[in-house]
Amino acid sequence: MFFTGNDGTLRSNRVLCQLAGQYGVDLFIGSTLQIDADANSSTVTRGRLAGFGGAPNMGHDPRGRRHSSEAWLKLLKDQGPVSRGQKLVVQLAETYKKGGEPTFVDELDAVAVGAKSSMPIAPVMIYGDDVSHVVTEEGIAHLHKAEGVDERRAAIAAVAGVTPIGLRAKPERTAELRRRGIVAYPEDLGIRRGEAKRSLLAARSIDDLVTWSGGLYAPPARFRSW
Repeated sequence: MFFTGNDGTLRSNRVLCQLAGQYGVDLFIGSTLQIDADANSSTVTRGRLAGFGGAPNMGHDPRGRRHSSEAWLKLLKDQGPVSRGQKLVVQLAETYKKGGEPTFVDELDAVAVGAKSSMPIAPVMIYGDDVSHVVTEEGIAHLHKAEGVDERRAAIAAVAGVTPIGLRAKPERTAELRRRGIVAYPEDLGIRRGEAKRSLLAARSIDDLVTWSGGLYAPPARFRSW
Protein backbone atom coordinates (compact mmCIF):
# COMPACT_ATOMS: atom_id res chain seq x y z
CA MET A 1 0.00 0.00 0.00
CA PHE A 2 1.43 3.34 -1.00
CA PHE A 3 0.48 6.19 1.28
CA THR A 4 1.74 8.82 -1.14
CA GLY A 5 -0.32 9.33 -4.29
CA ASN A 6 1.07 9.81 -7.78
CA ASP A 7 0.61 13.55 -7.33
CA GLY A 8 2.71 13.56 -4.15
CA THR A 9 -0.20 14.07 -1.75
CA LEU A 10 -0.60 11.99 1.39
CA ARG A 11 -3.53 9.63 1.69
CA SER A 12 -5.10 7.94 4.69
CA ASN A 13 -5.26 4.18 4.21
CA ARG A 14 -5.88 3.41 7.88
CA VAL A 15 -9.08 1.48 7.21
CA LEU A 16 -7.41 -0.61 4.52
CA CYS A 17 -4.47 -1.23 6.85
CA GLN A 18 -6.78 -2.40 9.59
CA LEU A 19 -8.56 -4.80 7.23
CA ALA A 20 -5.31 -6.10 5.80
CA GLY A 21 -3.79 -6.42 9.26
CA GLN A 22 -6.75 -8.42 10.47
CA TYR A 23 -7.29 -10.73 7.55
CA GLY A 24 -4.83 -10.37 4.67
CA VAL A 25 -1.30 -10.16 6.10
CA ASP A 26 0.78 -13.14 7.25
CA LEU A 27 3.98 -11.22 7.95
CA PHE A 28 4.60 -7.73 9.30
CA ILE A 29 8.14 -6.34 9.45
CA GLY A 30 8.62 -3.06 11.25
CA SER A 31 11.23 -1.02 13.04
CA THR A 32 10.94 0.80 16.31
CA LEU A 33 12.73 3.28 18.57
CA GLN A 34 12.42 1.42 21.88
CA ILE A 35 11.87 -2.17 23.01
CA ASP A 36 11.56 -3.36 26.58
CA ALA A 37 12.50 -6.70 28.13
CA ASP A 38 9.18 -8.23 27.09
CA ALA A 39 9.36 -7.02 23.45
CA ASN A 40 6.76 -4.28 23.93
CA SER A 41 7.77 -1.51 21.55
CA SER A 42 6.91 2.05 20.65
CA THR A 43 8.08 5.00 18.56
CA VAL A 44 6.60 7.35 21.15
CA THR A 45 9.54 8.73 23.11
CA ARG A 46 10.10 11.77 25.32
CA GLY A 47 9.63 14.82 23.12
CA ARG A 48 8.59 12.78 20.09
CA LEU A 49 5.25 11.35 19.03
CA ALA A 50 5.69 9.65 15.64
CA GLY A 51 4.79 6.54 13.73
CA PHE A 52 1.83 5.63 15.91
CA GLY A 53 -0.51 4.70 13.08
CA GLY A 54 0.19 1.86 10.66
CA ALA A 55 2.06 -0.41 13.04
CA PRO A 56 -0.74 -0.93 15.59
CA ASN A 57 -3.07 -1.72 12.69
CA MET A 58 -0.73 -4.04 10.82
CA GLY A 59 1.75 -5.27 13.42
CA HIS A 60 -0.46 -7.36 15.64
CA ASP A 61 -1.63 -10.95 15.89
CA PRO A 62 -5.41 -10.73 15.35
CA ARG A 63 -7.07 -13.02 17.88
CA GLY A 64 -10.27 -13.09 15.84
CA ARG A 65 -8.63 -14.65 12.79
CA ARG A 66 -10.42 -17.77 11.59
CA HIS A 67 -8.69 -18.51 8.28
CA SER A 68 -5.45 -20.44 8.00
CA SER A 69 -2.44 -20.07 5.75
CA GLU A 70 0.88 -21.87 5.43
CA ALA A 71 2.78 -19.14 7.28
CA TRP A 72 0.16 -18.87 10.04
CA LEU A 73 0.13 -22.63 10.62
CA LYS A 74 3.92 -22.80 10.90
CA LEU A 75 3.68 -21.01 14.23
CA LEU A 76 1.32 -23.53 15.81
CA LYS A 77 2.47 -24.10 19.37
CA ASP A 78 0.69 -27.43 19.79
CA GLN A 79 -1.39 -29.98 17.91
CA GLY A 80 -4.35 -30.04 20.27
CA PRO A 81 -7.96 -30.38 19.12
CA VAL A 82 -8.43 -26.63 19.55
CA SER A 83 -5.32 -24.79 18.45
CA ARG A 84 -4.38 -21.74 16.45
CA GLY A 85 -1.41 -20.38 14.57
CA GLN A 86 0.15 -16.96 14.83
CA LYS A 87 0.81 -14.09 12.48
CA LEU A 88 4.50 -13.37 12.02
CA VAL A 89 5.32 -9.99 13.57
CA VAL A 90 8.98 -9.02 13.23
CA GLN A 91 10.63 -6.06 14.92
CA LEU A 92 13.90 -4.75 13.47
CA ALA A 93 16.11 -2.59 15.66
CA GLU A 94 19.70 -1.55 16.13
CA THR A 95 20.72 -2.05 19.74
CA TYR A 96 21.77 1.61 19.99
CA LYS A 97 20.39 4.70 18.32
CA LYS A 98 22.25 7.83 17.27
CA GLY A 99 23.59 9.72 20.24
CA GLY A 100 24.43 6.56 22.14
CA GLU A 101 20.91 5.93 23.41
CA PRO A 102 20.01 2.26 23.89
CA THR A 103 17.03 0.92 21.98
CA PHE A 104 16.45 -1.82 24.55
CA VAL A 105 15.23 -0.23 27.78
CA ASP A 106 13.73 -1.34 31.07
CA GLU A 107 10.70 0.94 30.63
CA LEU A 108 9.40 2.49 27.45
CA ASP A 109 9.27 6.29 27.37
CA ALA A 110 5.69 5.73 26.21
CA VAL A 111 4.72 4.86 29.79
CA ALA A 112 5.78 8.29 31.12
CA VAL A 113 4.38 10.07 28.06
CA GLY A 114 1.03 8.36 28.53
CA ALA A 115 0.87 9.25 32.20
CA LYS A 116 1.87 12.88 31.61
CA SER A 117 -0.71 13.23 28.83
CA SER A 118 -3.45 11.60 30.92
CA MET A 119 -3.89 8.82 28.38
CA PRO A 120 -5.96 5.85 29.58
CA ILE A 121 -3.14 3.47 28.59
CA ALA A 122 0.47 3.88 27.51
CA PRO A 123 0.84 4.43 23.75
CA VAL A 124 2.54 1.12 23.07
CA MET A 125 2.95 0.56 19.33
CA ILE A 126 3.15 -3.26 19.32
CA TYR A 127 2.60 -5.42 22.37
CA GLY A 128 5.28 -7.96 23.15
CA ASP A 129 3.04 -11.01 23.14
CA ASP A 130 2.23 -10.29 19.48
CA VAL A 131 5.90 -10.23 18.45
CA SER A 132 7.20 -13.46 16.94
CA HIS A 133 10.76 -12.34 16.06
CA VAL A 134 13.19 -9.62 17.17
CA VAL A 135 16.05 -8.94 14.73
CA THR A 136 19.11 -6.85 15.61
CA GLU A 137 22.67 -6.60 14.30
CA GLU A 138 23.51 -9.25 16.90
CA GLY A 139 21.09 -11.91 15.70
CA ILE A 140 17.50 -13.16 15.68
CA ALA A 141 15.32 -14.04 18.66
CA HIS A 142 12.63 -16.53 17.61
CA LEU A 143 10.23 -15.59 20.38
CA HIS A 144 7.45 -17.83 19.07
CA LYS A 145 9.61 -20.83 19.98
CA ALA A 146 10.29 -19.67 23.53
CA GLU A 147 8.58 -21.39 26.42
CA GLY A 148 7.39 -19.00 29.10
CA VAL A 149 8.16 -15.41 29.98
CA ASP A 150 11.65 -16.06 31.38
CA GLU A 151 12.79 -17.78 28.20
CA ARG A 152 11.38 -14.98 26.03
CA ARG A 153 13.28 -12.42 28.08
CA ALA A 154 16.47 -14.45 27.83
CA ALA A 155 16.10 -14.64 24.05
CA ILE A 156 15.58 -10.87 23.79
CA ALA A 157 18.59 -10.20 26.03
CA ALA A 158 20.71 -12.48 23.83
CA VAL A 159 20.26 -10.15 20.83
CA ALA A 160 20.20 -6.85 22.76
CA GLY A 161 23.95 -6.27 22.55
CA VAL A 162 25.63 -4.21 25.27
CA THR A 163 22.47 -2.40 26.33
CA PRO A 164 21.42 -2.72 29.99
CA ILE A 165 19.06 -5.53 28.99
CA GLY A 166 21.65 -7.23 26.80
CA LEU A 167 24.22 -7.23 29.60
CA ARG A 168 21.87 -9.45 31.61
CA ALA A 169 22.24 -12.27 29.10
CA LYS A 170 24.06 -15.26 30.56
CA PRO A 171 26.47 -16.98 28.14
CA GLU A 172 25.43 -20.48 29.15
CA ARG A 173 21.73 -19.66 28.73
CA THR A 174 22.36 -18.03 25.37
CA ALA A 175 24.32 -21.08 24.22
CA GLU A 176 21.37 -23.29 25.13
CA LEU A 177 18.93 -21.04 23.26
CA ARG A 178 21.18 -21.12 20.20
CA ARG A 179 21.38 -24.91 20.36
CA ARG A 180 17.57 -25.14 20.44
CA GLY A 181 17.14 -22.67 17.59
CA ILE A 182 15.42 -20.03 19.70
CA VAL A 183 18.29 -17.59 19.16
CA ALA A 184 20.30 -17.49 15.94
CA TYR A 185 23.50 -15.53 15.45
CA PRO A 186 24.96 -14.89 11.97
CA GLU A 187 27.38 -17.79 12.49
CA ASP A 188 24.43 -20.12 13.11
CA LEU A 189 23.00 -19.12 9.74
CA GLY A 190 26.24 -19.60 7.83
CA ILE A 191 26.79 -15.85 7.49
CA ARG A 192 30.19 -14.25 7.80
CA ARG A 193 29.92 -10.89 9.51
CA GLY A 194 32.85 -9.47 7.56
CA GLU A 195 31.05 -10.02 4.25
CA ALA A 196 28.08 -7.81 5.16
CA LYS A 197 28.25 -4.81 2.80
CA ARG A 198 25.77 -2.23 1.54
CA SER A 199 26.34 -3.52 -1.98
CA LEU A 200 24.30 -6.59 -1.03
CA LEU A 201 21.15 -4.52 -0.44
CA ALA A 202 18.36 -5.24 -2.91
CA ALA A 203 17.59 -1.52 -3.28
CA ARG A 204 20.07 1.27 -2.68
CA SER A 205 18.18 4.25 -4.10
CA ILE A 206 14.70 5.60 -4.84
CA ASP A 207 15.26 4.57 -8.45
CA ASP A 208 15.81 0.98 -7.32
CA LEU A 209 12.55 1.08 -5.34
CA VAL A 210 10.67 2.18 -8.46
CA THR A 211 12.24 -0.70 -10.39
CA TRP A 212 11.41 -3.25 -7.69
CA SER A 213 7.79 -2.05 -7.56
CA GLY A 214 7.40 -2.61 -11.27
CA GLY A 215 6.63 1.05 -11.77
CA LEU A 216 3.79 1.10 -9.21
CA TYR A 217 5.66 3.53 -6.99
CA ALA A 218 5.88 7.04 -8.41
CA PRO A 219 7.81 9.11 -5.85
CA PRO A 220 7.37 12.87 -5.50
CA ALA A 221 9.82 14.85 -7.62
CA ARG A 222 11.92 15.96 -4.65
CA PHE A 223 12.80 12.33 -3.86
CA ARG A 224 13.83 11.43 -7.39
CA SER A 225 17.44 10.99 -8.30
CA TRP A 226 16.92 11.11 -12.08
